[in-house]
Amino acid sequence: MLAQEHGLVKIGERPPLGQYLKDLWSRRGFLWTMSHAKSYSQNQNNYLGQLWTILSPLLLAAVYYLVFGKLLGTTRGIDNFPAFLIIGIFIFMSLSSSVNAGAKSIINNIDLVRAINFPRAVLPISVALSEMLTLLPATGVMLVLVLVTGEPLTWKWLLVPVVLLLILLFTAGMCMIVARIVVIARDLRNLIPVATRLLRYVSGVFFSIQGYLSGALGMILELQPFAVYLTLMRACLMREATMTLPLWIAAVGWAVLFAVIGLIFFWAAEDEYGRD
Repeated sequence: MLAQEHGLVKIGERPPLGQYLKDLWSRRGFLWTMSHAKSYSQNQNNYLGQLWTILSPLLLAAVYYLVFGKLLGTTRGIDNFPAFLIIGIFIFMSLSSSVNAGAKSIINNIDLVRAINFPRAVLPISVALSEMLTLLPATGVMLVLVLVTGEPLTWKWLLVPVVLLLILLFTAGMCMIVARIVVIARDLRNLIPVATRLLRYVSGVFFSIQGYLSGALGMILELQPFAVYLTLMRACLMREATMTLPLWIAAVGWAVLFAVIGLIFFWAAEDEYGRD
């Protein structure tokens, strides 16, 4: 009682959600510094350095173009397949990298968690922000490549930052969810890359879902969040991709839903991180 009267709190105790949000906001400088450092250090030890953030998706797009576009012919229903593929590769790689890295954000920083008192949500959120900082220069290259493939510059390109913000909200929530799941059962961290690899093949990265699937299965695959954000980015940059209100509702809905649920789900175990 005496400690409470003087504003003292038990170390490691989970604060109320409102206080947790305030503490998280007060650490925004720490969050930004950590995110920027992670983004910069990803390819620092390579000879080409930060160029790999652009070269990696470009090389993968070239391989996919040869394998799926030329050998397997997955261009059904797509007029500008190069632009379709480039957008799919760049955005999906950012999404999958966020989820894979976010899953290990607590266990890879366990010494920091045990040594310093701060809102643990900073760690998975910093992963999502770091991947977005990495995606930004790659997005600039993606826009140039889309222009080179013959797409015109239209007013819809102005919506690209909005799509990136929605992706950031979604990945932040997703990172918090998988981070707690991996803390609970560490073996699951080996399954998350498998899950993201599966999503690569069902999210329309290198083929049009509408061109190959119809009915309930096609609708489910089109409305899952990874596919939604790929489709929305294509709708902003490509003439043949249709921008619709349901698509925006799905994109905003997934972003808000995962951000809110992810924060609450992660916060609920705030007092358990680093105690194993």
